[in-house]
Amino acid sequence: MPTRPASAAARLIEWKPLDRDDQKPLYRQIKDNILELIKTAAIAAGAKLPSERELIAKYDVSRITIRQALVELVQEGHLQSQPGKGFYVAQKQEPLELHSLTSFTAGARSRGMEPGSQLLDSKIIAAPAEITRALGLPEGSEVAFLKRLRTLDGVPVAIQYDWLPPSTCPGLLDLDWSTGNRSLYAELAERYHLHPASGQTTISARLPDAEERRLLILERASAVLILDQVQFGSDGRPINVSTSIHHPKRHPLSIHQGA
Repeated sequence: MPTRPASAAARLIEWKPLDRDDQKPLYRQIKDNILELIKTAAIAAGAKLPSERELIAKYDVSRITIRQALVELVQEGHLQSQPGKGFYVAQKQEPLELHSLTSFTAGARSRGMEPGSQLLDSKIIAAPAEITRALGLPEGSEVAFLKRLRTLDGVPVAIQYDWLPPSTCPGLLDLDWSTGNRSLYAELAERYHLHPASGQTTISARLPDAEERRLLILERASAVLILDQVQFGSDGRPINVSTSIHHPKRHPLSIHQGA
Protein backbone atom coordinates (compact mmCIF):
# COMPACT_ATOMS: atom_id res chain seq x y z
CA MET A 1 0.00 0.00 0.00
CA PRO A 2 1.61 3.34 -1.05
CA THR A 3 2.33 5.82 1.73
CA ARG A 4 0.30 8.98 1.82
CA PRO A 5 2.38 12.04 0.78
CA ALA A 6 3.02 14.65 3.45
CA SER A 7 1.19 17.94 3.16
CA ALA A 8 2.98 21.08 1.99
CA ALA A 9 2.94 22.37 5.58
CA ALA A 10 4.64 19.22 6.87
CA ARG A 11 7.29 19.38 4.13
CA LEU A 12 8.22 23.06 4.47
CA ILE A 13 8.34 23.50 8.25
CA GLU A 14 11.61 22.83 10.07
CA TRP A 15 10.66 20.10 12.56
CA LYS A 16 13.21 19.64 15.32
CA PRO A 17 14.23 15.98 15.83
CA LEU A 18 13.49 14.42 19.20
CA ASP A 19 16.30 13.68 21.61
CA ARG A 20 15.48 10.24 22.97
CA ASP A 21 18.30 10.50 25.52
CA ASP A 22 16.74 13.63 27.01
CA GLN A 23 14.92 13.17 30.32
CA LYS A 24 12.16 15.47 29.06
CA PRO A 25 9.16 13.35 27.92
CA LEU A 26 8.73 12.98 24.15
CA TYR A 27 5.30 14.63 24.15
CA ARG A 28 6.79 17.65 25.93
CA GLN A 29 9.58 17.92 23.35
CA ILE A 30 6.96 17.84 20.58
CA LYS A 31 4.84 20.41 22.37
CA ASP A 32 7.84 22.74 22.85
CA ASN A 33 8.81 22.32 19.18
CA ILE A 34 5.33 23.23 17.93
CA LEU A 35 5.10 26.12 20.39
CA GLU A 36 8.43 27.49 19.14
CA LEU A 37 7.19 27.29 15.54
CA ILE A 38 4.04 29.19 16.53
CA LYS A 39 5.91 31.89 18.46
CA THR A 40 8.40 32.46 15.63
CA ALA A 41 5.51 32.56 13.12
CA ALA A 42 6.94 29.61 11.20
CA ILE A 43 3.35 28.40 11.50
CA ALA A 44 1.12 31.45 11.06
CA ALA A 45 -1.93 32.32 13.15
CA GLY A 46 -4.95 30.57 11.68
CA ALA A 47 -2.83 28.02 9.80
CA LYS A 48 -3.71 24.33 9.93
CA LEU A 49 -1.19 21.96 11.48
CA PRO A 50 -0.22 18.80 9.63
CA SER A 51 -2.54 15.90 10.39
CA GLU A 52 -1.91 13.63 13.38
CA ARG A 53 -0.84 10.93 10.91
CA GLU A 54 1.78 13.23 9.40
CA LEU A 55 3.06 14.29 12.82
CA ILE A 56 3.29 10.63 13.91
CA ALA A 57 5.43 9.91 10.85
CA LYS A 58 7.52 13.06 11.30
CA TYR A 59 8.36 12.40 14.97
CA ASP A 60 8.19 8.58 14.83
CA VAL A 61 6.04 8.35 17.96
CA SER A 62 2.65 6.93 18.90
CA ARG A 63 -0.67 8.67 18.34
CA ILE A 64 -1.11 8.95 22.12
CA THR A 65 2.13 10.93 22.37
CA ILE A 66 1.13 13.32 19.57
CA ARG A 67 -2.38 13.73 20.98
CA GLN A 68 -1.06 14.59 24.48
CA ALA A 69 1.10 17.38 23.04
CA LEU A 70 -1.76 18.78 20.92
CA VAL A 71 -4.34 18.62 23.72
CA GLU A 72 -2.09 20.59 26.08
CA LEU A 73 -1.51 23.23 23.39
CA VAL A 74 -5.29 23.54 22.97
CA GLN A 75 -5.80 23.80 26.73
CA GLU A 76 -3.20 26.57 26.93
CA GLY A 77 -4.86 28.50 24.11
CA HIS A 78 -2.14 28.08 21.47
CA LEU A 79 -4.16 25.77 19.20
CA GLN A 80 -7.83 25.35 18.37
CA SER A 81 -9.37 21.98 17.55
CA GLN A 82 -12.01 21.73 14.83
CA PRO A 83 -13.64 18.27 14.95
CA GLY A 84 -13.26 16.43 11.67
CA LYS A 85 -10.86 19.06 10.30
CA GLY A 86 -7.80 19.09 12.56
CA PHE A 87 -5.80 21.53 14.66
CA TYR A 88 -5.26 25.21 13.84
CA VAL A 89 -2.99 27.86 15.32
CA ALA A 90 -5.15 30.14 17.48
CA GLN A 91 -5.60 33.69 16.30
CA LYS A 92 -4.05 36.34 18.54
CA GLN A 93 -6.54 37.15 21.26
CA GLU A 94 -7.87 40.69 21.17
CA PRO A 95 -8.09 42.29 24.61
CA LEU A 96 -11.55 42.29 26.14
CA GLU A 97 -12.77 45.86 26.49
CA LEU A 98 -13.68 46.30 30.13
CA HIS A 99 -17.27 47.35 30.67
CA SER A 100 -18.98 46.65 33.97
CA LEU A 101 -22.44 46.63 32.36
CA THR A 102 -21.68 44.02 29.70
CA SER A 103 -21.99 40.34 30.57
CA PHE A 104 -19.28 37.76 29.84
CA THR A 105 -21.70 36.08 27.42
CA ALA A 106 -22.52 39.25 25.47
CA GLY A 107 -18.88 40.33 25.37
CA ALA A 108 -17.77 36.96 24.01
CA ARG A 109 -20.42 36.83 21.29
CA SER A 110 -19.67 40.39 20.20
CA ARG A 111 -16.14 39.14 19.44
CA GLY A 112 -17.37 36.10 17.50
CA MET A 113 -16.48 33.61 20.24
CA GLU A 114 -18.61 30.93 21.88
CA PRO A 115 -19.00 31.43 25.64
CA GLY A 116 -19.30 28.48 27.98
CA SER A 117 -19.75 27.87 31.69
CA GLN A 118 -19.06 25.08 34.17
CA LEU A 119 -20.75 25.26 37.56
CA LEU A 120 -18.31 24.91 40.46
CA ASP A 121 -20.58 25.86 43.38
CA SER A 122 -24.09 27.18 44.00
CA LYS A 123 -25.62 27.78 47.43
CA ILE A 124 -26.97 30.21 50.01
CA ILE A 125 -24.17 31.33 52.32
CA ALA A 126 -23.58 33.69 55.21
CA ALA A 127 -21.61 36.34 53.33
CA PRO A 128 -18.35 37.84 54.58
CA ALA A 129 -18.49 41.41 55.81
CA GLU A 130 -16.98 42.94 52.66
CA ILE A 131 -19.75 41.39 50.55
CA THR A 132 -22.67 42.41 52.77
CA ARG A 133 -21.18 45.90 53.01
CA ALA A 134 -20.98 46.18 49.22
CA LEU A 135 -24.55 44.90 48.85
CA GLY A 136 -25.86 47.24 51.55
CA LEU A 137 -27.00 44.34 53.73
CA PRO A 138 -26.68 43.85 57.50
CA GLU A 139 -23.52 42.05 58.57
CA GLY A 140 -23.99 38.26 58.59
CA SER A 141 -26.81 38.32 56.02
CA GLU A 142 -27.29 35.33 53.76
CA VAL A 143 -26.73 35.75 50.02
CA ALA A 144 -27.05 33.64 46.87
CA PHE A 145 -23.58 32.50 45.78
CA LEU A 146 -22.48 31.25 42.35
CA LYS A 147 -19.00 30.06 41.36
CA ARG A 148 -18.39 29.20 37.71
CA LEU A 149 -15.54 28.41 35.35
CA ARG A 150 -16.00 30.49 32.19
CA THR A 151 -14.73 29.34 28.80
CA LEU A 152 -14.27 30.81 25.34
CA ASP A 153 -14.47 28.35 22.45
CA GLY A 154 -14.11 25.56 25.01
CA VAL A 155 -10.92 26.93 26.60
CA PRO A 156 -11.01 28.02 30.29
CA VAL A 157 -10.34 31.74 30.67
CA ALA A 158 -11.81 32.89 34.01
CA ILE A 159 -13.22 31.81 37.37
CA GLN A 160 -16.22 33.91 38.30
CA TYR A 161 -17.79 34.43 41.74
CA ASP A 162 -21.15 36.19 42.16
CA TRP A 163 -23.00 37.22 45.33
CA LEU A 164 -26.62 38.44 45.19
CA PRO A 165 -29.32 39.32 47.75
CA PRO A 166 -31.78 36.36 47.69
CA SER A 167 -34.76 38.68 48.23
CA THR A 168 -34.22 40.33 44.83
CA CYS A 169 -33.84 37.09 42.85
CA PRO A 170 -35.81 34.28 44.55
CA GLY A 171 -35.29 30.87 42.95
CA LEU A 172 -32.15 31.95 41.11
CA LEU A 173 -30.15 28.98 42.41
CA ASP A 174 -32.92 26.57 41.42
CA LEU A 175 -32.10 27.21 37.76
CA ASP A 176 -29.84 24.70 36.03
CA TRP A 177 -26.43 26.38 36.00
CA SER A 178 -24.58 23.10 35.35
CA THR A 179 -24.90 22.77 31.56
CA GLY A 180 -24.17 24.94 28.57
CA ASN A 181 -23.95 28.66 29.07
CA ARG A 182 -26.52 30.55 31.14
CA SER A 183 -26.04 34.30 31.34
CA LEU A 184 -26.57 35.70 34.84
CA TYR A 185 -27.24 39.19 33.42
CA ALA A 186 -29.88 37.79 31.08
CA GLU A 187 -31.61 35.89 33.89
CA LEU A 188 -31.61 38.95 36.16
CA ALA A 189 -33.11 41.08 33.39
CA GLU A 190 -35.70 38.63 32.06
CA ARG A 191 -36.84 36.96 35.30
CA TYR A 192 -36.38 39.65 37.91
CA HIS A 193 -36.38 42.89 35.84
CA LEU A 194 -33.01 43.86 37.30
CA HIS A 195 -31.04 45.95 34.83
CA PRO A 196 -27.58 47.26 35.76
CA ALA A 197 -27.42 51.02 35.18
CA SER A 198 -23.96 51.73 36.61
CA GLY A 199 -21.03 49.87 38.04
CA GLN A 200 -17.77 50.08 39.93
CA THR A 201 -14.70 48.04 39.01
CA THR A 202 -11.38 47.47 40.75
CA ILE A 203 -8.54 45.72 38.90
CA SER A 204 -5.61 44.00 40.60
CA ALA A 205 -3.18 41.16 40.01
CA ARG A 206 -1.64 38.44 42.14
CA LEU A 207 -0.15 34.98 41.99
CA PRO A 208 -2.74 32.19 41.60
CA ASP A 209 -3.48 29.56 44.21
CA ALA A 210 -3.37 25.82 43.45
CA GLU A 211 -7.04 25.59 42.44
CA GLU A 212 -6.75 28.57 40.08
CA ARG A 213 -3.65 27.11 38.45
CA ARG A 214 -5.49 23.82 37.91
CA LEU A 215 -8.77 25.25 36.62
CA LEU A 216 -7.18 27.84 34.31
CA ILE A 217 -4.33 25.51 33.25
CA LEU A 218 -1.80 28.23 33.99
CA GLU A 219 1.82 28.11 32.99
CA ARG A 220 4.43 28.33 35.72
CA ALA A 221 5.20 31.79 37.08
CA SER A 222 1.93 33.18 35.69
CA ALA A 223 -0.05 35.83 37.52
CA VAL A 224 -3.82 36.26 37.34
CA LEU A 225 -5.88 39.40 36.81
CA ILE A 226 -8.59 40.09 39.39
CA LEU A 227 -11.74 42.09 38.65
CA ASP A 228 -13.88 43.09 41.62
CA GLN A 229 -17.16 44.62 40.46
CA VAL A 230 -20.40 45.96 41.91
CA GLN A 231 -23.40 46.55 39.64
CA PHE A 232 -26.11 49.04 40.60
CA GLY A 233 -29.69 49.43 39.39
CA SER A 234 -31.22 52.70 38.22
CA ASP A 235 -32.32 53.34 41.82
CA GLY A 236 -28.71 53.18 43.00
CA ARG A 237 -29.17 49.92 44.91
CA PRO A 238 -26.55 47.19 44.45
CA ILE A 239 -27.72 44.28 42.27
CA ASN A 240 -24.76 41.98 42.67
CA VAL A 241 -21.10 41.79 43.64
CA SER A 242 -18.72 39.76 41.49
CA THR A 243 -15.08 38.74 41.46
CA SER A 244 -13.51 37.17 38.41
CA ILE A 245 -10.05 35.60 38.17
CA HIS A 246 -8.76 35.98 34.61
CA HIS A 247 -6.11 34.09 32.67
CA PRO A 248 -3.70 36.91 31.66
CA LYS A 249 -3.04 35.63 28.14
CA ARG A 250 -6.32 34.01 27.09
CA HIS A 251 -8.52 36.75 28.53
CA PRO A 252 -6.55 40.03 28.53
CA LEU A 253 -8.37 43.25 29.36
CA SER A 254 -8.34 46.73 27.92
CA ILE A 255 -9.94 49.95 29.11
CA HIS A 256 -11.46 52.38 26.63
CA GLN A 257 -10.68 56.03 27.36
CA GLY A 258 -11.89 59.18 25.73
CA ALA A 259 -15.15 60.24 24.14
